[in-house]
Amino acid sequence: MNTTTPTDRATEPGADRAAAQESAARAAHRITALDSLRGFALCGILLVNLPYQLMEMAKRDDDLNLHPVPAFLDSFVHQRFFPVFAFLFGLSFALFLDSAARRSSRPRLLLVRRLVVLGLLGLAHQQLQPGEALLPYAVFGLLILLPASWLPTWVVIPAGLLGLVASVTLAGGGSATNPGLLLLGLAVARLGVARTLDRRTRQLAVVLVLAAVGTVAVSWWERGYPSAGPYATRIAAAAGLLGAAAYATGLLLVLRTRLGRPLSAVLEPLGRMALTNYLTATLVVLAAAGPLDLRYSSRWVTAMALAAAVLTAQTLFSRWWLARFRYGPLEWVLRCLTWWNVVPLRRSHP
Repeated sequence: MNTTTPTDRATEPGADRAAAQESAARAAHRITALDSLRGFALCGILLVNLPYQLMEMAKRDDDLNLHPVPAFLDSFVHQRFFPVFAFLFGLSFALFLDSAARRSSRPRLLLVRRLVVLGLLGLAHQQLQPGEALLPYAVFGLLILLPASWLPTWVVIPAGLLGLVASVTLAGGGSATNPGLLLLGLAVARLGVARTLDRRTRQLAVVLVLAAVGTVAVSWWERGYPSAGPYATRIAAAAGLLGAAAYATGLLLVLRTRLGRPLSAVLEPLGRMALTNYLTATLVVLAAAGPLDLRYSSRWVTAMALAAAVLTAQTLFSRWWLARFRYGPLEWVLRCLTWWNVVPLRRSHP
C-alpha cells in the first residue's frame, strides 16, 4: 500500500496538494442532513436487530404481542428503517462515483474495491448477525448499481420503481426491496436532489403528506387483515416502505426547525460514523447479553434500555472522535483500502 493520499488523478503528480484541497472541499460541501438521516436510520436498525441478536424473543413466547414494546416495534419500527439505509446506500454510491471521477481516471475500479471491502466486512458481520445489511448491499452494488451507472437516469428511475413494486407484490418485501431502493437512491442523487435539499421544502412536505396518509391507510388494512393471510407480508412490506418515506421526509423537514440543531448534534455524528457504529453495536450488544441475562429471555424493557445506552455511548464517542479525526475508525480503513493509500486521519488544528 502506498503512503500518499488520494490524488485528483490517481497517478499524476501533486498528490498531497490535491488531496488537501479535496479534503477542505469535502468538509465544506458535506451534506449534513443526509448524515443525520443515516444516523436516524441507524437508531431504528439497532431496535430491529437487538431482539434477534440476543434471543429471538418474538419467536419464543405466544403472548409477546401483548407486551407494549414488541407491539410498538411491530407498528412503528419493523421494515421502516432498513429501506432508508438501502436508499442512502444507493445515493452514496452515486455521490462517491462522482467524487471519484473528479479525482481518478478509473472511478469504477475504486468503486469495485470499495464494494468488495464492504462485502468482506459484511461477510464477517454475518457470522454474528445473520441477515445483516452490508453483504447484500455490496453484492447488489456490484451486480446492479455498477451496471446501472452506465445507464441514463430515465432508465434507472422506472427500473427502480418497477423493482420496488415487484419486490412487494411478488416477494413480500424484505431484502427483495433492496435492488429497487438502491436504484432509486442512485437516480435521486443523479437528479441533484441531495445537493439541493435546502430548496425542496415544498416537495418534501408533499411526499411526507402522501406517505403519511398511505402509511395510516395501509397500516389500518394490515391490522384488520389475518396475520396468516396470503397477502399479509405484502401489506406489511407496503406499510413499511410508506412509513420509511414518511420518517425520512419528516426528519428532513424537522431538521429545518428549532429542533434541528439538537437533533443534528445527536444524529449527525452517528451517521458520519455509520459503518463503525453499525458493526460495533453488534459486538457491544452480544457482549452485554450475558451479564444482563438477555439471552433467550423476554426482558423487553432491559433490551430497549441496552439499545438506548449503546446509542448514547456511540453518540458521545462519535462526537469526541470526529472532533479529533476526519473519519471514523472503520470509515478510515475503508477509505484507505478503496484508494490503496494511507489517507491522513488526524485533523490539523492551527
